[in-house]
Amino acid sequence: MAVLRKLTRPLLAAPFVTGGLHTLRRPERAAESAQPVFRAVSKRFPALGGDPRQLVRVTGAVQAAAGLMLATGRAPRLAALTLATTLVPTSLAAHAFWTVEDPQERARLRARFLTDLSVLGGLLIAAADTHGKPSLAYRSRHVLDHRHPVDAVRRPVEAVTAGTVNRAKAITTSLTGSH
Repeated sequence: MAVLRKLTRPLLAAPFVTGGLHTLRRPERAAESAQPVFRAVSKRFPALGGDPRQLVRVTGAVQAAAGLMLATGRAPRLAALTLATTLVPTSLAAHAFWTVEDPQERARLRARFLTDLSVLGGLLIAAADTHGKPSLAYRSRHVLDHRHPVDAVRRPVEAVTAGTVNRAKAITTSLTGSH
């Protein structure tokens, strides 16, 4: 499974690295297609308002950086989750097939949107991948269930100490002959 991870992470990350770098260098086209989503987001979050080109550049930088992290295996779960988070608004902006009347263009955009959905599924799987080790949430929920079986039947220290002292007294008494 380790070989599979080393192969698939770069494959999953490649479009984000190249697309992020392209958007970072030339944000005009992406900013134009992001206008409807940008307006909706800036209404709900006024702090994100401003220049759509700047927001598109930031998204491109985040995608390129998170893509590189995923490809190299550095914090891969966080990188995959970050990419999934940036993919949703990007897909809604760039592949809004439901707004297009032309049947050919609509079909093209729908195909790209569905491709983005499949990539989103892959990113979510990568975000949940724990390399075969239990997740932190699982380990914290089951910390008490996995105690060593001997720990559950061990006598308290006082009982063990008292038993040792009593045996020592018995040995001493038998050696000295006093009762």
